[in-house]
Amino acid sequence: MSKIKLYRHPLSGHSHRVEVFLSMLGLDTDIIDVDLINGAHKQPEFLEKNAFGQVPVLEDGSITVADSNAILTYLATKYDQRRTWLPLDAVKAAEVQRFLSVAAGEIASGPAAARLVTVFSAGLDHGKAIETAHSVLAVLETHLQGRDWLAADLPTIADVANYTYIAHAPEGNVSLQDYPNVRAWLNRFERLPGFVPMQATAIGLAA
Repeated sequence: MSKIKLYRHPLSGHSHRVEVFLSMLGLDTDIIDVDLINGAHKQPEFLEKNAFGQVPVLEDGSITVADSNAILTYLATKYDQRRTWLPLDAVKAAEVQRFLSVAAGEIASGPAAARLVTVFSAGLDHGKAIETAHSVLAVLETHLQGRDWLAADLPTIADVANYTYIAHAPEGNVSLQDYPNVRAWLNRFERLPGFVPMQATAIGLAA
């Protein structure tokens, strides 16, 4: 069987959510760094893998999957035989999808966008991103009261999809100090077997 290949950037939170899930599933993977700074993701060879020119991209034999949440869904469906990461139960599956949408929506436009400004000098409205980040963190803080995980009694890909940009929110000047439930959830996630951290930037995570 061909080894899985993950095309990623080491500071991409979208890439990290796939990398950490591959590790948690115990899947042997070749990690291939894509030189975003020099535009490797916009070259024809990479665009054949993902026409949107974005990382991550997963190759599993003859199968190519782009988009981090799509990759998480693919991996959970194909390789998690217990079906805990993406439950078969309709209500739990819907709850997982709800939080995949949060990851692609409020988390992307909040803490992820704020970090893009400070880490990658993106031309985005930093103040608006920080405001959005605190709005979604406040909702998650309430949601996690009395809960260990976002969508079910066990960790799911909803937790995988939301973890990285929340954990690294301080790199975008979004403090997690006022969100003890969120911080406790992050700590639980980091204690899961197979967890691997994303490379930190020069900007500290002390906030």
